[in-house]
Parts: sequence; C-alpha cells; structure tokens
Amino acid sequence: MTAAENVCYTLINVASDSEPPSEVSLKTDLEKGEIKAKTEALKKVIIMILNGEKLPGLLMTIIRFVLPLQDHTIKKLLLVFWEIVPKTTPDGKLLQEMILVCDAYRKDLQHPNEFIRGSTLRFLCKLKESELLEPLMPAIRACLEHRHSYVRRNAVLAIYTIYRNFEHLIPDAPELIHDFLVNEKDASCKRNAFMMLIHADQDRALDYLSTCIDQVHTFGDILQLVIVELIYKVCHANPSERARFIRCIYNLLQSSSPAVKYEAAGTLVTLSSAPTAVKAAAQCYIDLIIKESDNNVKLIVLDRLIELKEHPTHERVLQDLVMDILRVLSTPDLEVRKKTLQLALDLVSSRNVEELVIVLKKEVIKTNNVTEHEDTDKYRQLLVRTLHSCSVRFPDMAANVIPVLMEFLSDTNEAAAADVLEFVREAIQRFDTLRPLIIEKMLEVFHAIKTVKIYRGALWILGEYCSTKEDIQSVMTEVRRSIGEIPIVENEIKRETGEVKPEDEVSAAPAQKLVTEMGTYVTQSALSSSRPSKKEEDRPPLRGFLMDGDFYVAASLATTLTKVALRYVAIVQDKKKQNSFVAEAMLIMVTVLHLGKSSLPKKPITDDDVDRISLCLKVLSECSPLMNDIFNKECRKSLSHMLTVRLEEEKLSQKKESEKRNVTVQADDPISFMQLTAKNEMTSKEDQFQLSLLAAMGNTQRKEAADPLASKLNKVTQLTGFSDPVYAEAYVHVNQYDIVLDVLVVNQTSDTLQNCTLELATLGDLKLVEKPSPLTLAPHDFANIKANVKVASTENGIIFGNIVYDVSGAASDRNCVVLSDIHIDIMDYIQPASCTDAEFRQMWAEFEWENKVTVNTNITDLNEYLQHILRSTNMKCLTPEKALSGFCGFMAANLYARSIFGEDALANVSIEKPIHLGPDAPVNGHIRIRAKSQGMALSLGDKINLSQKKTNI
Repeated sequence: MTAAENVCYTLINVASDSEPPSEVSLKTDLEKGEIKAKTEALKKVIIMILNGEKLPGLLMTIIRFVLPLQDHTIKKLLLVFWEIVPKTTPDGKLLQEMILVCDAYRKDLQHPNEFIRGSTLRFLCKLKESELLEPLMPAIRACLEHRHSYVRRNAVLAIYTIYRNFEHLIPDAPELIHDFLVNEKDASCKRNAFMMLIHADQDRALDYLSTCIDQVHTFGDILQLVIVELIYKVCHANPSERARFIRCIYNLLQSSSPAVKYEAAGTLVTLSSAPTAVKAAAQCYIDLIIKESDNNVKLIVLDRLIELKEHPTHERVLQDLVMDILRVLSTPDLEVRKKTLQLALDLVSSRNVEELVIVLKKEVIKTNNVTEHEDTDKYRQLLVRTLHSCSVRFPDMAANVIPVLMEFLSDTNEAAAADVLEFVREAIQRFDTLRPLIIEKMLEVFHAIKTVKIYRGALWILGEYCSTKEDIQSVMTEVRRSIGEIPIVENEIKRETGEVKPEDEVSAAPAQKLVTEMGTYVTQSALSSSRPSKKEEDRPPLRGFLMDGDFYVAASLATTLTKVALRYVAIVQDKKKQNSFVAEAMLIMVTVLHLGKSSLPKKPITDDDVDRISLCLKVLSECSPLMNDIFNKECRKSLSHMLTVRLEEEKLSQKKESEKRNVTVQADDPISFMQLTAKNEMTSKEDQFQLSLLAAMGNTQRKEAADPLASKLNKVTQLTGFSDPVYAEAYVHVNQYDIVLDVLVVNQTSDTLQNCTLELATLGDLKLVEKPSPLTLAPHDFANIKANVKVASTENGIIFGNIVYDVSGAASDRNCVVLSDIHIDIMDYIQPASCTDAEFRQMWAEFEWENKVTVNTNITDLNEYLQHILRSTNMKCLTPEKALSGFCGFMAANLYARSIFGEDALANVSIEKPIHLGPDAPVNGHIRIRAKSQGMALSLGDKINLSQKKTNI
C-alpha cells in the first residue's frame, strides 16, 4: 500500500480558499464551545488531518470533552475522526488513549438507538487494529440478535471483515452466520450473510442453498443475485454440480427483477449449451428488451443476443425466435431498431423469411404518413433496405414486397424513395418474371413522383425495360401527361399573359387534336382533372422541374425517349407509325431545348444537357444499328456487371465474417502459460460478474485486452525531469468516456514535502472530474495519485498542470514544478465503420467543416500510402478493392469512420505518382477531411499530418 492510500479511507471535499485554523483556537472550541461550535471545530480537525497535519495535542481534548456527548452529528463525525487519526506511536505500539476510545465504542455498540449501533458497526469494518477489536467481540455478536435489521446487517458485515482480517478473533464466524441465516427473515440481512458464507465458507453456503433451493423464487432480488453468482462460481469450479443447480437458474429466469433475469440468462448460457437452455436465455433477453424502458438497457441486452448468435451452434436456436425479436421494433429509438433489424436479417432463413417479410411490410405501411417522430423517415429507409436484402437472398419474396414498396416512390422523403428505386432496379434486372408487374406498378405511380432524382431513376427504368408496344405507348403517354401542353414556350408565354387560364385548359384539353391513330394521348385529360388550384403548383411534374431550371432530367428524358423510339421502330413494321412515334419523341426534345434556351426557366440549360439532347436527336434522325446497340444493349450490360460485382463483394464480406466467427485454435499454436486454465466449450472461464462490474465502472481495457501480457510502459508519459525535486510520470488509461491518469510522484529530496498537490487543467473538450487531494511525502518516498478526466467529444485534448508543495520547516513560499503536457490521442475514440455511397455523398454535402491536408510523405507506392493512412487513422476504405487494384499513376478513395460519441468523419484521398520525376518520387496529392464539428476535422488532419511525416520505409 502506498503513502497516498495510507492517508485515509474517507475523502471529504474542502474549499481551497479556506484558511487553516490554529491548534489553540480549535482546542478552545472543543473544550468550551456549544454543540454547534464543537461540531464545526471537529470538522476542521478532520480536514486538517486529511491534509497531512498530525495534531497530537488534540486527541485527549476530544476524548475528554467531545466523546461523552450524545449528539448524533458529533457521533458520526467522531467515527470519521477515529478512522483517520493515527492510533499508534511511531514504533507501532497502540496509543494508551485508545483504550478509552475502545470503551466508547463498546458503549455505542450497546446504545439503544439503532442508527448509532449500525454506524458504529460500519466503522468497525474499517478498523485495522486487532487490539481495539478484541474487547468488542461480545458486543458485536450481541448485535446479531438486535430487533432492527439495520443493526443486524451491519453486524454481519463487521463479523465478515473481522473474520477476513483477524480470523483468530472470531474463528466460529461461518457457523455463527450460517445459524443466523437459517433463522433470518429480512432480505438485506440474508443477502449480507449469504455473501459472507460464499467468500468465507462456500460449502456452508451450498448446504444452505440446498435446503431452500425450491424457495429461491420467493427471495428478494438482492439475495437472488448473490445466489446466481454462487451457482456460477461453483458450477465453473466443479462442473459435476451443474445438474444440481441448473434447475434453480431456470427458475430465476422467471424472477420479477430484471437484473436477476439478466444475470441468470447470462449464467445459464455459460453453464449449458443445450438448445433448450439457449432458447430460454434468449427468450428471457427478448422479454427484458421489450419490457425495459431504458434504451441503454435495450442496447446492452441486444448486444448479448448478438453475442449468442455469433456462436454457430446457437444460431439455429435463435432463428426460431426471429418473430419474437421483431417485437422489439415497437421501440421508437432508431439505434435499437437498427440493431434489431440487422440481427433479424442475420438470422433469416428459408423457414422464417415469409413471416419476416409480412411483419416488415406491416411496419413499412405503419410508417406511411406518420410524422410524430423525427426518425420515422430513417426507420422507413432501414425497413426498405432490410426488405431489399431479404428479396435478394430469397427471390420468391420479391413479388410480395415490390408492390408495397413502390407506393413509396411518390414519398416526399427522397432517401427512402431512392432506396426503393435502387431495389426496384435490381429486382427488374435479376428477376425476369417480375418485369411485367414492376412496369405496370411503375406506370401507375409515375405521375405522383414528387422529387426530381426519383423521377430520373423511374424514367430510366421505364425506358430500359419497356419492351412491348403497349408499354412503350404507355411510357409516351405518361411523358406527355407529365410535360403538359407543347410547345412549352408558347404555352408558358400565353399563361403569363393570361391568354390561357387554367380553367380554360381543363375544357380545351380534350378538344385539341391530341389523339393519334396509335392512341398515344388518350389520358391527356387526366392531367387537367387532377391539377391543384395553386398557380405555382399548376404545372405538371416534369414541366415544374424544367421551369425550376433542372435540365439534367431533360437529358435523362431524351435518353429514355431515344431508347423507346428505337425499340418501337424495331417492334412495329408500319412505316407511318414508326415515323409518327419518332417525330413525337423528337418534338418533345426540341421543345425542351427551346425552353432551355429561352428566359422562362429559373436557370438556363447547361451545355452538357444541350449536347446530350442534340446527340439523341441525331441518333433518332439517323437510326443506325450501332447506336441502337449502344442505347438498348450496352446500358443494361453495364448495370448487370455492376450488380454482379456488388453481389460478389457481399459474398466475400459474408465469407470473411463466417471465417472470423469459426476461429479454431491450431494444434501447433504456442501456449501462453499465464492463461493455462481449463476452458469449457463456451470458453467463458472468465468471471462474468467481475467483467460486468469492470464494464460498469468503465474499466474495460480495449487495447490491452488483445494481449494481456502486454506492458503498460508504452502508455507512460514522463511529466518532469530526473533532476527535479519531485519526479512524476503518468500512465494514461483511456476508457470509453473518461481518461484515468495514474500519476506516480517521487520525492527526490531529503526533506518532508507537505501539502504536495497535483494541480491539473485541460484544453479541448475535456473536463477534470475532481481535484486530487493533497498528501505528505516523506524523504525519498513515492505515492500514486489518480485523476479522472471526462471526455465529451472526439477532439485533440491536452492535459497540463504542475505539482506544488511546502517543504517542512521552511519559511519560503510554496514550491512549484511545472509538468509536461499530456496529449490525448483521438485514435482511442475513432473506430472504422461503413456506410453506403449515397449516405457518404449526403454527409459530404451536409458537413460544414473541411480540412484539406497536403500529402507530404516519403512513401513511393500509392496503395502502400493508402494502407498506411488507414492504419494511422482507424478509418475504413469504402472504395472497393477492385476499384483500387492495378496501377495507373493516380488513385482516389473514400474513407469513413465513427467516433464512440456517434460523430462521423469522412475523408477523400486523391493522390498521384509523378512518373516524370522518376520511380523513387514520393506520392503527392491531397486528403480532404469533412466532419460535423471543427474539432473532429482539425484533430484528424493533425493526426494524418503527424503520421505521414513519421513514416519510415
């Protein structure tokens, strides 16, 4: 035990600006003051002793004038005082005065007030002097029979700590506590007694449990938790005991306490891998998720379910529970829903896919026109993607899913509609049998599409896959319906001047000669009847997009019209009909070009779009076989190739996942002797309760966990020089949301350093939780001081400060040693993550902070540089491997990562190899980083700058 830990057991906050009182004034207050004055004086004495003052002259004063008082506050303060005051002489002998104090303890243990008895018993747990405890043993034993449960439970704790520290004082403690436990009725007393038996005499604990194993479900939850812990330990130490206690664990799954159910389920899975046990545990987890209102609890328990699924033999059992797992979707939290859908998708099989799809379809319909929750749109997007994945893996389901999803193409939420469109595009290419259904449904919803991006995609699908004469005519009808009266320019000018009113158009529309012999314009009048009354919404959808200046959709329309016209020419033999259809398509393109060049739209047409429409007009006027092939075959081949590549990537990632999951230990692997322990089939010999306790306290070691034998030395930062009077070094331990600094302080002088204080301050999004308490350092002594720092976001943080101290006997001011800065590495908070290209582009457009880093390295290979950046920044490369393979002198890649605080970080690497400078020329280019917060963008840029300069080839 170090000097710092020896100072006291109780920490008390002290105002730093308070003036320390003199010993004389304290003595006067303690002797002659009123109760209030004595209380205040006693508090000051306690604080001074905590700060390293000895005050030996006050001991007898307190025994004479304060100890006899019956005031409860005084008694409580005295217990703190006796805890911290030195009780021995410098040579280790007990002070004579403590005999008087011991007598006072005995009287308090027999006091009629249960609070005084209980708090005295709690204090005795902290006493480390057996000479003081010995005379008190009869009084402590007598407290076991007190009428009040507060006294009894503290008596058990006192007996346990005395038995553990000084067994000779109460050798029959286990037997005494066992008898007490048998007759006890209070839950907290039983829990404490049972806990003592577990640690002091496990056999007695098991004997007691055997006698009452059928009544376990009636016990209080605190006792049930301890019973679960005992069963876990016993069954792991002695597997033959499993059959005896596993039924008890099954019973505890039905406990009314969520904590007991959670621990019992975790224990059951580690004790047995039988399908019934796994199913019972999984069912228990699912019930907990549904019934618990706290989202953090839901996420933690979901993680346990996901861990269960990772085990190959348990996956089959969980597949039968998919429908139960989907009940969790009733939770409004998006993160919970996301994890649930991912878990359900991982467990889907041919046996349960039909039920899964039915539930997801219902959920999709529920989200329609519901806006009470801000995450509804994102949830709908998740559902669409899940259905997409199900349909790709199980093509039979696609016919059920597509009609429901295509209703959402007219949705105002572009993200969900874009996902539906992507799904439809893949389905129409892969499943030939579904093409007529998809085309029919697409034509139905086409006029209702509200966003230009979705409109473009729908146009492309209709142009690419309409192959019959009727479908092609329907496409042309929908286009004419969507573009409105042509020529557009004349019609718009008339409307502006008031020559054509909306009401006139309604009646005039059918009267105009719009119906050809092919029946192309038959539904023209539908536009007029469904037209809204507002002037700005009076235009048909396509015309509205064009008037807003979005001519990219016009270029897309030209390509679609060219495709369908070329296909129509190939299908219909009548020359007159061919010419009529092609002329109509060309008329639409020309009128759009005319509109683009006029001053009517908000933005003029771009040169690119003019070129595209002109090209399409030229292709239609010539109708050459080569162009026909390019427009009607090559486009579909490109899509087919892209889908094939994507499917291969998915299969490859699934294969990697399954390989990760089924890791086997090789026969010739070297043995790590420190870990040479027997393991059962679940390899969960670790103490689950200890692990969960560490996780709750934030002490889970992520990086060190990979190699328990790794030294902590690489995380030690030297804070002062070796020649400074005080040497200090810090071990920086980064937990999830906080940093623990374990600072070693060494007194290198021959003087006693008093009030030696570590003063820290932070820069960045860090916050010091508490001020480390001062301590006294003997000559050449050392001590450890711990300081907690909370972290609020991913940003480079700096901790700086100094050590101040007084030299004993010196009259000078306080001495100060300035510490080196401690830089907190943001890499501890950044984890690789993945997102779709669409999400990446959306975030890239939304994020306002950008940091452009110039590549400055001595690496000469593009791929090697990219891999180095990925290693240095913990980011994941979203650009597929195939796109990066080969060598062409330059490379572009997208990187993505998320912090543990949920912040996104995007990066785009654009690098090239300047060949004209020779083969040894280093890579050059830029890395652009984008993030929502300035700190994240700057910190990541600093990290890249730092790591690329450090590189050694």
